Amino acid sequence: MSDWLEHSVQIEVPIPIELAWSLWSDLEQMPRWMKWIDSVTVLEDNPELSRWKLAAGQFQFSWLSRILKEVPHQIIQWESVDGLPNQGAIRFYDRHGSSIVKLTFSYAIPGILGKLMDNLFLGRVVESTIKEDLERFRDYALTVHGKS
Repeated sequence: MSDWLEHSVQIEVPIPIELAWSLWSDLEQMPRWMKWIDSVTVLEDNPELSRWKLAAGQFQFSWLSRILKEVPHQIIQWESVDGLPNQGAIRFYDRHGSSIVKLTFSYAIPGILGKLMDNLFLGRVVESTIKEDLERFRDYALTVHGKS
């Protein structure tokens, strides 16, 4: 039995939506701005699938993720198909030269861990980390945008 926790964080990035989309849809670049993601490898024989590795302190997890829905400049939705149970979506909103990037995701934690940890504390840690990840994405995107 697992408990599911969900988080939603958004940020405005002063870059065109095409660039925000281009950077985010290149999954293998995610470790550049996502603190806990060690690596993302898109499977050559099936680009809808990607292998993710996460490390947070002494915890290490991996999972295979499948893209469920992809609409350019709007949404990338996924779910895990093995490993760490998770699902979510990254949404993009055009603000005419600026972009809103909104990440919503949920993940399962084993019931025993949920009983050992205060879910509210875990939620605050995860949400603040994701907010920092989106801020790092903004900084990275601005650096890339300055070079183009």
